[in-house]
Amino acid sequence: MARMSRRVFTLSALSVLAATGGGAAACGAAAPRSGTAARAAAGRPAPEAGRASRAPAEMRGVWLATVTNRDWPSRPGLTAAAQRGELTAHLDKAVRDRLNTVILQVRPTADALWPSPYEPWSECLTGRQGRNPGWDPLGTAVREAHARGLELHAWFNPYRIALHADPTRLTASHPARRHPDWVVPYDGRLHYNPGLPEVRAFVQRAMLDAVARYPVDAVHFDDYFYPYPVAGQTFDDADAYDRHGGAFGSRAAWRRDNIDRLVREMAAGIERVRPGTRFGISPFGVWRNAATDPRGSDTQAGVQTYDDLHADTRKWVRENWIDYVVPQLYWHIGYADADYAELAAWWAETARGTRTHLYLGEALYKAGAAEEPSAWQDPVELSRHLTLAAAHPQVRGHVFFAGKEVAADPIGAMARVVADHYERSAKPPR
Repeated sequence: MARMSRRVFTLSALSVLAATGGGAAACGAAAPRSGTAARAAAGRPAPEAGRASRAPAEMRGVWLATVTNRDWPSRPGLTAAAQRGELTAHLDKAVRDRLNTVILQVRPTADALWPSPYEPWSECLTGRQGRNPGWDPLGTAVREAHARGLELHAWFNPYRIALHADPTRLTASHPARRHPDWVVPYDGRLHYNPGLPEVRAFVQRAMLDAVARYPVDAVHFDDYFYPYPVAGQTFDDADAYDRHGGAFGSRAAWRRDNIDRLVREMAAGIERVRPGTRFGISPFGVWRNAATDPRGSDTQAGVQTYDDLHADTRKWVRENWIDYVVPQLYWHIGYADADYAELAAWWAETARGTRTHLYLGEALYKAGAAEEPSAWQDPVELSRHLTLAAAHPQVRGHVFFAGKEVAADPIGAMARVVADHYERSAKPPR
């Protein structure tokens, strides 16, 4: 969570973050919540954390990334029939592996995999941004997933505009070209400025259009809020800070508040547009290192979401702002800088006593990859993750990155997970 350090998650970004020890908020009164939290607020009890609630229900998910045609479609420009065929093949493979949820990336770069009145058709479909593919991928995905007993979670990236820095390459009608003041170039990419209230309102309208049109089971964000930091570069939001940051003691605090507002307003919008639809986020796996904050994990990660992405993921869980969280724990058991075992325990403790469901993001893409250490050459590594996580009652399941690896399973790591842990089908938690 696409998750990841999701999140998408491009493999190049994941590799850079891994090399640095990484992996791939204060708004006043509580906003209305979607899904589980809304039901609890209405006086209906949320399921208690613990083995009794885990037994009949377990998240078994897969991310299906569309950015750069990572997982689907296999390449741009396929016929509508070929794209449908590839999509249903992914859904069928999920059913065969006794998974129960597909998290489909439907807004990878400020574009759309449905006929949006706000943003252009995604170039991953036809190779040309704005070109109608001749069918409705998101509508079809929801219908075909539900026909197979799968949940379909719509995965959106809120602020990424493009994986390049040239606005003229965007289709002429793109909102970023109509509002160049909304755009911040950074790290060779284009980003919407999270510090502008008009940007935050716009991206919510664009995303909620899909929720209004289709009975998606959940809305899903990945790990990209403010962009991952790049040495020697500055994300230029000084003008927005001068206009809107006066109430904050630092730009970092203001930025965290901007992301907090996005999360809370989106939760309220989902509940307003389609009540009962859940809202989940898949952050980078380290909130803060304990050396930075005693509440943090015993890790030495090069990226900390609170400080670097300005995403206070711990608070979102502790204060029940979201229905589920899927931290991207894309490291092996025993990894010195970010041990999977340490982080699984830290997130379990963070979720303890909350209504936020905890699922763990799993780096299936690393299994058998030549550049990965020996732990990832063992097809049993991921199965060990699930065995270890079962000792924490707060862990209600796992999501695998990503669809291409579920389909190919080069060293049999997914097959081992299925054989060891997914002998019978399971419904996703509600």
